[in-house]
Amino acid sequence: MPIEKTRPAAGIVHLGLGNFHRAHQAVYTAHAMTAEPGNWGIVGVASNSPRVVDALREQDLRYTVVELSPDGARFSVPAVHTDAYVAAREPERVVTDLAAATTRVVTLTVTEHGYHYSPRTGRLDVEDPTIVADLETLRRGAGAPRSVLGRIVAAVRRRGAEHATPLTVLSCDNLSGNGDHTGRLVREFAAELPDAEELLGFLEQRVTFPNSMVDRIVPATTDAERDLVAAGTGWADRIPVPAEPFSMWVLEDRFAAGRPAWDRAGAVLSDDVHAYEELKLRLLNGTHSLLAYLGALTGCPTIPDAAARSEIREAAHRVLREEYLPSVRVPDGVDVDRYERELFERWDNSALGHRCHQVGSDGSVKLRQRIPVPALEALDRGAVPHLLALTVAGYLTCLAPLGGFDPGPVAARMGDPVAERLREAARSCTGGSDLAALALTDFHLLGDDLAGREQFTRRVGELVDLLHTAGPAAATAEALAAPAPVLGETR
Repeated sequence: MPIEKTRPAAGIVHLGLGNFHRAHQAVYTAHAMTAEPGNWGIVGVASNSPRVVDALREQDLRYTVVELSPDGARFSVPAVHTDAYVAAREPERVVTDLAAATTRVVTLTVTEHGYHYSPRTGRLDVEDPTIVADLETLRRGAGAPRSVLGRIVAAVRRRGAEHATPLTVLSCDNLSGNGDHTGRLVREFAAELPDAEELLGFLEQRVTFPNSMVDRIVPATTDAERDLVAAGTGWADRIPVPAEPFSMWVLEDRFAAGRPAWDRAGAVLSDDVHAYEELKLRLLNGTHSLLAYLGALTGCPTIPDAAARSEIREAAHRVLREEYLPSVRVPDGVDVDRYERELFERWDNSALGHRCHQVGSDGSVKLRQRIPVPALEALDRGAVPHLLALTVAGYLTCLAPLGGFDPGPVAARMGDPVAERLREAARSCTGGSDLAALALTDFHLLGDDLAGREQFTRRVGELVDLLHTAGPAAATAEALAAPAPVLGETR
């Protein structure tokens, strides 16, 4: 192994053992324990796939983070995981570990659609088959739940009965108000059970759900990273994690039973996480989506390829400045000009090669977090946000093209929970206006408020038609030539 290190005792259970966790929270935790040792080892729980777990076990729970930049590659080994397993293989164990008195923090990277909420209402989807099954399991008191929410509630029930030790549940997913959102969904789940009063009382008194903002570009692993690690370290690592050098973590300091010294590892503790979250979800993630969809339709495999095209780059600058920024309350001490420069430097990182299909996947969930508020604010000012409309039109063209149109191989690799439903519906559409109305008005793809804004829906439809008939360069040029929204004061 590349290092020898005494493994700490576990204090954290992490649900969602993907690349992002291993290049973000695990790295911060490793640095925190170097600065201030403690029992904060991480038990990593993968949802279904055994690939990472099996490799970790074969590699003594070690893996390499490969920081990629035009200056070269840097290697590090966090070495903070104390165990790893697959929830689908050991569902009972998940609840046992979450309920253990030694578990003080539960962290989550289960993606936006791992929370089983209704995109339309933001509330728990009590008709979701997994939630229905989990509620029945917990009503019977036999068996193990399968959803993240069900597992947390089952663990809370057991903690209340056995030791009443406090707990923090820390979402690290790209959700608006992710801690508040998670806490609300957990309470809504608990309220459906016969012992709701006891569960809700314990949640109120002994469990906290801090908000957080996470930021680091972490692409999927390829053989290129495996070859780099082998050449650079002499270690054959099956599961290295590529990542950009930049990393940021902003946290509310609301931990019921302590936490690692993440602040000493570079995390920002703030009572205003929401402002950082707005900045990231809109300026970074929202603009990232535009780059991904226009890039895919242009045949660009990576975000740097897309950002290198002059018309896409101009569209990215303009949507960031003219349509996203007016809706953002910039945190104190943040220089927006510098932030924008840094974003484009990150997107230009050709060594990282973040794939457009990865950024564009799950757009039905991601865009709902990014588009509605700035779009509605522009519309309320009497302006049409043409580039936000182009982002949505690009998404629809990639995921549910009109009959006879091929969006290309990059778009074909994008996944989405509503892709099949959209594609099926698109078969009956005769043009962009039909597709836009179906997605935004009938399906409420971007929520109830934007569903009723016919002007925006019509503009999306026009741009869908342009993307299909004239191509992405022409559609982008047309959107750029349209009158820019009247800028409001940045909040």
